[in-house]
Amino acid sequence: MTHSRGFPRPPPLSPLRRLLQRRRRWRGRRGAVERKVRRLQRLIPGGQRVHYSSDKLYVLTVEYILKLRLQVNLLHTLSKIYSSHM
Repeated sequence: MTHSRGFPRPPPLSPLRRLLQRRRRWRGRRGAVERKVRRLQRLIPGGQRVHYSSDKLYVLTVEYILKLRLQVNLLHTLSKIYSSHM
């Protein structure tokens, strides 16, 4: 039997091989998530002291983003004030 694109269909996998493939895919995804969390820990001040599976890291991230947004808004307002006085 062939696929719709004309390639031969691979032989059916045994249940054990299907399980091993699923585990490999899951391990790859889990590794990608763990890498991203470690990278986030390095970006956020105090993030490396927090365990990566903890919700505290996400709370710290949200707080950090809000602080950065506040700083940007403050600097933008200050630049408007000082540019209008010159």
